[in-house]
Formats: sequence, C-alpha cells, structure tokens
Amino acid sequence: MELSTAYTAKLTALIGEDEFKKYEAQLKLPCVHGLRANRLKISADELKRLLDGNIRIGDTVPWCDDGYYFDIDPDKMPGRMAYYLAGLYYIQEPSAMYPAANALIKPGERVLDLCAAPGGKSLRAASDLGGCGFLVSNDISASRAGTLLYNLELGGVPNAMVTNCSPAELAERFGEFFDVVLVDAPCSGEGMFRKDPDALQSWEKYKSDKCIEMQRDILKSAAGLVRPGGRIMYSTCTFDRGEDEEMVNEFLQLSPDFTLAELPKAGGVADGIDLLSDIESGVSGSGVNRFKYCARLWPHKLKGEGQFAALMVRSGVDGVTSSNNDLVSAPSALNSKCQSYRLLKQYPEELKSFASQNLTCSPLAGASFYVMGQNLYACTFAPVNIDRLKVLRMGLLIGEINYGKLKPSQHFIMSLSNDAFIRKLELDPFGEDVKRYLRGETLYVPDAPDGFTAVCVNGYQLGGGEVKNGALKNLYPKGWRRVI
Repeated sequence: MELSTAYTAKLTALIGEDEFKKYEAQLKLPCVHGLRANRLKISADELKRLLDGNIRIGDTVPWCDDGYYFDIDPDKMPGRMAYYLAGLYYIQEPSAMYPAANALIKPGERVLDLCAAPGGKSLRAASDLGGCGFLVSNDISASRAGTLLYNLELGGVPNAMVTNCSPAELAERFGEFFDVVLVDAPCSGEGMFRKDPDALQSWEKYKSDKCIEMQRDILKSAAGLVRPGGRIMYSTCTFDRGEDEEMVNEFLQLSPDFTLAELPKAGGVADGIDLLSDIESGVSGSGVNRFKYCARLWPHKLKGEGQFAALMVRSGVDGVTSSNNDLVSAPSALNSKCQSYRLLKQYPEELKSFASQNLTCSPLAGASFYVMGQNLYACTFAPVNIDRLKVLRMGLLIGEINYGKLKPSQHFIMSLSNDAFIRKLELDPFGEDVKRYLRGETLYVPDAPDGFTAVCVNGYQLGGGEVKNGALKNLYPKGWRRVI
C-alpha cells in the first residue's frame, strides 16, 4: 500500500515520526478478523466450543466480551457455514466491536442506532437488551437499510424497529426519548486503509470536509433524541482530529448539558489525543485534558483497524422507567391516521392455533399485535405512531395469514428459542442435506412426522419446513437462499 505524501505528512504531524513508522509497517501486515456471538441465541463460551475445530478460533477480543479473533481458512469461511446462517454469530472487524460493546446498554433500555447498517452495532445492542426494551435501527440509505433488516431477522431480534429516515426526521418524531444513541458517523475512513484500499482513494478525493458537515448535523439531531441522564456513543473509523476530538469538543461547547465519560482501555486501546485543556477550550476547569477519556484504536498498538470513540452523558434524570411491554414515555400508539394498520385487541387466534399444534409454548404473551394486509406483527414495546416515517419493520413479523391459518415468517422462526419447537429435523451442519435445504430444495425425510418442522443444526434452527408423507416442503425464504 502506497500512502500519499499529503496523508503521510498529516499523520506524522499528529502522532510523530516514530509512531508513524510503526503504523506504516503495520499496514503491510495482513488484517485480523473477528466474529461476535449472538447472545440472544448462544453464549460466547458455547459458541467457541461449537466452532472449535471448524474455524481457527482465537482469543477473546479484549474490549468486547463476546467477540473472538479467528484465522482465515479458505476451506472453512465463517460466513459460509450453517452456524452463521443459524444466526449464532456476526462477522465484524474487531476494532468496530468497541463502540457498542462499551455503550453500557442494559436490558429494558430504549436504544437508537442512528447510522446502523449493516447491523453489527444493533446486534450487539440487541444482545445487551436481551429481548427487553426497544431498539430503533436506522440507516438513511434505503439499500443499506434492507441489509440491516436482513441481519436483524437472521439474528432473531424481536424488539426492533427498522427505519430508513434522516436523523432530523427521527428527532422530530421521537424527541428526547432514548437512553442510548449510537452514532457511528460517516467519516473519511483513515482507519480502514489496510482493510479497504478504496477508502484511501476516497480520502485522496474528498478528505474530511464533507464528513465534518454531516457529523455536525447528525450530532445535533442525536442531542435532541437523548433523554436527561441518557448518553451518546459517538464513533468513527478515522484518525482525523477534526472528525474526532475536535468534533466532540465542538459538540460539548454547543451542548453544555453533556459531559465526557471515561472509556475503558483494555488490550492496547489508547487515550484520546490532548486537543485542548478545559481552560484553553473556554470551559472552566483545572486545565486537565478531557479528551483522554475518549478511546483511540490504532492498528500498530492492538489487533484491529483504526477506530475512535467518545461516550457523552447528558445531565439530569427524566424519572421515566421502562419495561418489556410498556415504554411509559413512548410516542403515541397507532391511531386512526394509520389506515393501513389494524391493532388487535386480543391474542390472535391464528397464532394460538399454530402454537398449539407446533410449539411447546404460547409465544409473545403480553405483546401488542397488529395486522397490515395479510401480515401479522407483534410489538413487545408500545406500538409507535409511524405516520410520515419510512419504516421497514416495526416489531416482529410473525407471518402471513391465509384462510385463517398462519404461515410463519423466517423472522418469527429465528426469534424463537431452540427448544420452542415440537418437531425438529436435525441436519449435519457440513452435510449435503443442509446445502440442499439452504438452496431451497425439497428434502426427503421418510421417518419424520407430518407437520411444521424446524430445520436445525446442533439444535439451532436455520428455518422451517412442512413435512407431508415423508417430504419436507422447504420454507427457507427465496431471498435468503444460497450455496454453501
């Protein structure tokens, strides 16, 4: 990789010649790779045991308790394994795991991932929420929002709303509502040059000016979305001080009710750069650098690419409590203006019938249910007035109702615990039958009883099928089918 004279001079001025030489040498080495357990389905320890011998799994990522390093094996790629397609883990660059893992998300909170695609931060937030509370995953790009929805469905996330809106649109609708807002801001990408050579070309063309404008606007909207006592986790994958510490400094000066919280520095994570003292920046104080509380991840100091993170906490307490089924300060429920939706007043008979015949439990007790067209949905949070918002999914798509019967969706199947199914068909995760299933083919299962059946690997569902007279009609979604 050939770094430009302009970039070399810029980074040398930032970190010094000796540090730059270490950084430049590190860029000539291969990237490291990481994956993270989806704790909605499996613990980190259980995942490591399951993958041991199938993937060259390594140490835990120091700043992410459910993340692991792994070594690339061309014959056993993690993204082409049945375990991945069972939603058991998400492949993510190790440094990119840092922000969501250190946003202090707790079960029952209200979380907004403002720039969410492709979904890594949202999936970590969903794991921390544990199926409780409310997650809004948003991306302003329609195509990227579609990828985001797929990853949340694959992960079996039941309590999310996926939107394709501008930050300003969300701020206007929700107001000061969220406990946590994750802002993984569009940036100049200097931390990704080794992983993505196109980022270097883009930097040469655009530098950071346009990014700074976007970051400023996004943070302004984010400030209006955080409740008193809530927090913003701001992150970039660049080293540019104008997009990192200077952006944080500007935000704090414009938003005096926010303060920096100190972030942990495990595994070689460095302090933020000493930008200005409190006195120099016009803020009363002792002159101690506040920006050491930020986190910088440098490729030459740890196993990962470049990343910056800052956690900013808003003062005050709003006095509102939230629970799994009732977010007290939620926006107004679906109303008469939402003519395309119909709220149900009781537990749906079609779901009750499906559960009695095919499941070991009655799922989603206490949820709110609504119908759009022929589709049945469930919200484990107070349904939101979505007028004039671009919403791809609000809550859990349970399935399609035809002639009084429920055809379960892939999202619903993936959201259930692996002991929820009466009938399960176990496939060898590396065998030919699992490949045929994932291609959408019919399987012949002469000993299987008739009825809806979960198709599983090591007990974890990949999807479903309908068995009749020894043949399994494949219900794996057409848009998901692939060759592994």
